[in-house]
Amino acid sequence: MFTTSRSLRPRGLRAGLGLSVAVLGLLGAAGAPATARDAGQGVVAGDAADATPAPDCVHYYSDWRYTTVVNDCDTTVDVTVLYTEYQDAPCRTLPPRAIATFSGYGPQLNYVTGLSACTPPTA
Repeated sequence: MFTTSRSLRPRGLRAGLGLSVAVLGLLGAAGAPATARDAGQGVVAGDAADATPAPDCVHYYSDWRYTTVVNDCDTTVDVTVLYTEYQDAPCRTLPPRAIATFSGYGPQLNYVTGLSACTPPTA
């Protein structure tokens, strides 16, 4: 009798853990703004970096770990990412059809508010 009950416990534990992981994954996905966004939307007014919004053909996709910026323009653009907590982001030069990766919003939920044109630092 003990052998049967012991053999069922690991299965029940695995099923319970699997269900817990699935539920947590769904909860995380529900709160994560991982859809495509248009450049320039939600830019915080008064920020020095938002003087010139990025062109409309530059888009970003943000999740917990990464923010991916895609240049769908026919020209090269210099772009940076703007965050809710004014997190620093580098200015990157993206040729046409190029992709760049920036920091995501992380555990502090420092969400991306938009993209801005910038001037890359001189070496």
